[in-house]
Parts: sequence; structure tokens; C-alpha cells
Amino acid sequence: MKRQLNDGPKIRREKEIVAKMIGIYCKKKHHQKALCEECQDLNDYATNRLSLCPFGEEKTACAKCSIHCYKLDYRQRIKSVMRFSGPWMLLYHPIESIRHIPIPGKLRK
Repeated sequence: MKRQLNDGPKIRREKEIVAKMIGIYCKKKHHQKALCEECQDLNDYATNRLSLCPFGEEKTACAKCSIHCYKLDYRQRIKSVMRFSGPWMLLYHPIESIRHIPIPGKLRK
């Protein structure tokens, strides 16, 4: 049985935010205008994992999820990207960064 791919508005927004964070990381760390091969691979992996997320539109932040669907090496890479790019998001993409901040008490149903 083939799983339905998630493509709702929340998943699309998450994919956009992850792509922006990886873009900032690659630009600052690898000095590339376009994504290098390593960062493109991470972006493709993250996009695929979001598309296959079993929680779909009801998902929480991946770090708080009960199911860790990233392979260990990719999980470490995306953590590094997010840790580095998070503060830069306020400068480059302030609206998205404010939307992405988790609200205490707002949990998955």
C-alpha cells in the first residue's frame, strides 16, 4: 500500500522554511549562491520526510515529535543547520521566523 503524500498548507510552509534555513546555512558556511550538493541532498531528504510525515497537517516540530523519522546522520545535519540559521532567519525572513516559533500550550490534537 502506497502512503499518501502530504501537501497541505502547513507541510508546504514547513518545506519552505527548511529550504530557507538550508539556503542561509549553505550561503554562509559553504559560500555558495545556489545550494551545494551536500545541502541540496539535505533539502531533498527533509522535503521527502515532510511529505511522508504520518501526522500530516497535525504535526508538531520535528524535534518534539514522538517518531524520529530522520536517519541519525541527517538528523545531526539538520540540527546543525537549524542551530546556525535560526538567528539569521530573524534578519532574512522575519515573518517566517515569527510564525515558526512554537507557542507554549499549543499541542498536537
